[in-house]
Amino acid sequence: MSTTFRLFPQAASTTANSVDALYFFLVAVAAFFSILIFGLIFFFAIRHRRRVAREVPQEVRGGLTLEIIWTVIPFGLVMVMFAWGASVYLEVARPPDNALQAYVVGKQWMWKTQHMEGQREINELHVPVGRPVKLTMTSEDVIHSFYVPDFRVKWDVLPGKYTTVWFHPTRTGKFRLFCAEYCGTKHSGMIGWIHVMEPAAYESWLSGGGASGSLASSGEKLFQDLACGNCHRVDQPGRCPDLTGLFGKPVRLADGRSVVADEAYIRESIVNPGAKITAGFQPIMPTFQGLVTEEGMLQLIEYIKSLSGRPAGAQAPPGTAPAPERQAAGERGPSLPGSAPEKR
Repeated sequence: MSTTFRLFPQAASTTANSVDALYFFLVAVAAFFSILIFGLIFFFAIRHRRRVAREVPQEVRGGLTLEIIWTVIPFGLVMVMFAWGASVYLEVARPPDNALQAYVVGKQWMWKTQHMEGQREINELHVPVGRPVKLTMTSEDVIHSFYVPDFRVKWDVLPGKYTTVWFHPTRTGKFRLFCAEYCGTKHSGMIGWIHVMEPAAYESWLSGGGASGSLASSGEKLFQDLACGNCHRVDQPGRCPDLTGLFGKPVRLADGRSVVADEAYIRESIVNPGAKITAGFQPIMPTFQGLVTEEGMLQLIEYIKSLSGRPAGAQAPPGTAPAPERQAAGERGPSLPGSAPEKR
C-alpha cells in the first residue's frame, strides 16, 4: 500500500489557507532578516577587520537616516503581522450562526463526542462536508488540546470550563485528530479520526446511529431522575427559579451583578450553586459535583437550551403542569438553579 509523502498537512478547511498564508509570511520575514543580519555581520567583520596591529578605527558619529529606517521598517512589519494575525484569529474564534453543533469531552486517554441528535462516538467524529461545525469542549481530568492538522485547528480543552472551536471542512475523507497537550503516560495514544462525509451519506449515518433520543431529551430524563423538577417548577412559583427562557438571557444576582446564562454559568450552578445566587432566592440548592458526569452536564445544558425555545403552551417537563399565566410572584426574570424565594 503506497502512501503519499506530504511536507505539510493538506488544507481541508476554509481557514487552512488563511492560516498557511500568515505562517509562510512570518517564516519569510524571519528568514529574510536572519539572512540579512548574518550576511551584514560577516561582511562588516571582513570589510572592517583590523589589518595591522596598531590600526585605530575611525569613529563614526550620526546616522539619523539609518536609525529611522531600521526603526520604521520593523515597526511597519510588526503592525502588518499584528493586523493580519488578529484578522485570522477573529475568523477562527467566531463560529458562524448556522454551524452544526456537537460536544467533545476529553478524558485520559480518549475523545468522547456527542451529537445533538444523541449519537455518541469514541475517538471519532462524523461531520458533513461543506458545512461549518462548532464544537463545545471540556475535560474530565487534565488539560488536553484538540488538534486537527488538516483543518489548522488547535484549541485547549480545560477541566471545569467550556471552550469552543469550529471548522468548515472542504473535502471528504478521514482526518487525524490528536491531543497536542501532554496529558499523561498514554498521551501519544490519544488520537482519533474526523470523518468528513457527503451530506447524504452523513444523514444516512445519522439516522442509523442507534441513538435512544436527542441530547436534549436525554437531558430531560436526567433532569427528572435527579428530581430537579420538584423545585424548578413552571406551573407555579417553586423553591428554585423557573428555567424556561433562561439560556442566553441576563440573570440578576443577589449581590447586584448581572451575568449571562451561558453554558459555563449553567455548569457552575450545577456543581457550585452557591457561587452565584439569583436575586430573590435563597442558597438552598445542593451541589451535584461528582453526581453528574461531564456528558450528563452537557445533556442538562442542552435540555435547558431547549426550554428557551419551547413554544407557548408546549408540554412542560414531567411532574409539572404548564399554566397559561405565571403568578406575579413567580415572574422574576431568567434565573438559574440555585435557590428558593425569600419570605416576605
